[in-house]
Amino acid sequence: MTKPIENVTVFFGNGFKPIKNGDGKRFATIYDKKSRFWKKKQEEKLLSLFRLCAEKVYAYKDFLKKARVNPKNIKTFKDFKKVPPVNKDNYLRSYPWEKLCPPGSFTDQSLVLTSTSGSTGKPFYFPRNGALDAQSSFYHQMFLKNSDIDPNKSTLVLVCFGMGVWIGGVITYQAFKSISERGYPMTILTPGVNKREIYEALKNIGEAYDQIILCGYPPFMKDVVDEAKQNGVNWHDYNIKMIFAAEAFSEKFRDYILRKTGMKSFYRDTMNIYGSADLGTMAVETPISILIRRLALKNKKLYQKIFTEATRLPTLAQYVPEFIDFECIGRSIYCSGNNVLPLVRYEIGDSGGVLYFNEMEKLFAEEGTDLMTEAKKAGILNSVTEFPFVYVYERTDLSTKLYGAIIYPEYVKVALQNITLEKYVTGKFTMFTKHDKKQNEYLEINIELKPGINESSWLQEEVAKIVFEKLKEKSAEYKNNADMLNGKIVPKIIFWPHEHPTHFQTGIKQKWVKRV
Repeated sequence: MTKPIENVTVFFGNGFKPIKNGDGKRFATIYDKKSRFWKKKQEEKLLSLFRLCAEKVYAYKDFLKKARVNPKNIKTFKDFKKVPPVNKDNYLRSYPWEKLCPPGSFTDQSLVLTSTSGSTGKPFYFPRNGALDAQSSFYHQMFLKNSDIDPNKSTLVLVCFGMGVWIGGVITYQAFKSISERGYPMTILTPGVNKREIYEALKNIGEAYDQIILCGYPPFMKDVVDEAKQNGVNWHDYNIKMIFAAEAFSEKFRDYILRKTGMKSFYRDTMNIYGSADLGTMAVETPISILIRRLALKNKKLYQKIFTEATRLPTLAQYVPEFIDFECIGRSIYCSGNNVLPLVRYEIGDSGGVLYFNEMEKLFAEEGTDLMTEAKKAGILNSVTEFPFVYVYERTDLSTKLYGAIIYPEYVKVALQNITLEKYVTGKFTMFTKHDKKQNEYLEINIELKPGINESSWLQEEVAKIVFEKLKEKSAEYKNNADMLNGKIVPKIIFWPHEHPTHFQTGIKQKWVKRV
């Protein structure tokens, strides 16, 4: 089997520059740049992208004109912060498709289209060229290096994302295909969200490979993990790693997946991607970001310093400012990136925050902890880069309210990850706020049972009790209501058979919250 090429070519700015890939050592060149470099680079890239769009993109020129912004007055990064943000309503859906892109974008290059899920409105179709695929392959190759995937051993990649109009499956396939073509040999199979095909592949060809990487949507991959034994698959027969995307998950979820599959390292064996149809693979978990999140969960003061909301757990990822830039205004995340459809200060609909690496180190130091010492203890020092961090909560528009208390899906997710319940429920649910005949509000949670499990009064009472206690723990408003309303806000639990199409149709993203 051929060895990987000495220099891995990665998209970098307007051209391609080599990034060395040493044996067990830290990556060279941009991987060794410090926080101050990335801060300066981010400011330069944002100004450059703004000027490009203000000059060449008709829609953006018109948007600035209507906002009474003269591009000539935007000379510094301080000036740039005064530029109004764009979003789907005031920009993407307000102009014809071709006006959102520089002239020639649709005739001078080959394009791929992907669609948003439509979960928050009408789907929008984003065009992309090879630049986003190259950037995605860079992030995926970071995972290969950080997870100690040996390029001299046989590797099988199973892409278990949907392969339709959505971005996850296609861009993951393209990322690994690009890496393989650069001299990092691997075999790629795209079973998509077909569990039978995944198990058949593992049983028929899995043992022929030294290393297997499974890529998929977290709730779906949990199903794949849980149902493996009854489908003739023993995870301990394989050396696997997992890549997730599309939504946040807890460290309890990560612990569960590692325990069930036999993966060894919390920090190296899994990665969650923060991506979008809008701008592709935008940021990824790294060993250091996972370590930071796990350490913060053990230190309440540190957690509150890093994250804005003490009761919610965000995804913490790192990003390369050469590819994309993030800003936080209030608690909203804004991203800027250059592709076929360039976006400047784009309100993507997520909430969270942004921290430079040196800012993160300072927060740890204030609590008497040296971050690099902790990285050394965890055995991940050789994977550490000073790329900036972005943390992202699940969307605030995908929540429900009960007597004024906001109920986020992650509150219920954590409750269902209880060790008492994991034998009975998959962890997937759909919740509503409803009204009874007297117009009293109540929370209905529809929960998926594992295959072969039947509902019982004991299970219903146990789930209701555990969810109720977790909601009180996570939400002060909910707890106050519980104390005042004498049992009126205990959730109503309804069980459904595994993969029942009413709420748990296989092959699509789970709708955690529905409107009635």
